Amino acid sequence: MPISRHDGRQTHESRPPKITFEALSRVDGSARFSFGSTGPSALSSVSGPIEVRLAAENASQATFDVLVRPLSNVPATEAKALGAAVKGLLAPSLILWQNPRTMVQVVAQAMTATVSAGPGLGDGLVAAIINASTLAILNAGSMPMQGVVCAVAVGRRRGDRLLIVDPDEKEEAVGKVLDIHGCFAFMFAGKEHTGKKESRGRCVWTNWRTVVKGGDVFDEKVLREARNLAAEAAERVYAAIFRSLSGDKNEIKEDVIEREDRDSEDDDDKMEI
Repeated sequence: MPISRHDGRQTHESRPPKITFEALSRVDGSARFSFGSTGPSALSSVSGPIEVRLAAENASQATFDVLVRPLSNVPATEAKALGAAVKGLLAPSLILWQNPRTMVQVVAQAMTATVSAGPGLGDGLVAAIINASTLAILNAGSMPMQGVVCAVAVGRRRGDRLLIVDPDEKEEAVGKVLDIHGCFAFMFAGKEHTGKKESRGRCVWTNWRTVVKGGDVFDEKVLREARNLAAEAAERVYAAIFRSLSGDKNEIKEDVIEREDRDSEDDDDKMEI
C-alpha cells in the first residue's frame, strides 16, 4: 500500500522539476533548476571554450573547472569540496579532447540557503546544483557531450525506516527525521525516458552517509535500494530536461510566464524613468 508524506507525495516521488533558461549576459549558457516552486534552487552558468591561462593550459584537452558559490558569504571548504566533486562527475559527460588549450568554466550559485541540520549544503541543494550545471552546459551548446548527468536526493526516515526521494525542508532535518541520507548522480545517454529498465543511467557519484552517532553501521542492501530508488527519480528529471530542450510547451510554460513577467517589470521601470 502506498505511503504518503506530509505534503501528499509518495515515498518515491520528488517535487516536480522546474527549469528556467535565464539567458544571462557575458556567458555562453545559463539555467536555473529547482525541485518545485519552493524547493532547493540553483543557478548555473557556463563559459567556454575560452582562453586559458598558460599555467592551466592542457595540450591534449580542454581544462574544465567548476566553482560553487553559497547563497551568502564567500565559498568556504564545503563549497570548494562540492565544486571538486561536481567537476569530477560532470567531466566524463563532456568530450574535452576536441578543444585542447582552452577552458570550460561552470559557476554554480546556490539560490536558497541550506536546509540541512547537519554539515554540508544539504542534499537537495547539491542535487539542484548538479542539475542546473548540466542544464547550463546543454544551453550553451558549445561543448560536445556524451551523456547528461542528473541528480536527486534520498534519505531514510528514522521512525519507520522508509526511504524517501527528495526530502523537503521538514524531512531533511538530519539526525531528527533522517538517519541516513545522500545525493545520487546518474549519467544518461540516448533518447527520452522510455520506461524500460535498460534506459536507466549509470550512477557516477554519491555521498551516501550517516551522521547519527550510535546509528546503524553501513548496510550495502540499504545503499542498493536507495540507489535504485534514486535512479527512477533521476530518470524523471532526465525526461523533464529532454522535454525542456525539445521545446515541449507544457514543460517551458512556467519559463515563458516568468520571462514575460520580467519583461513587463522592465517596461514599467522604463515608463517611470
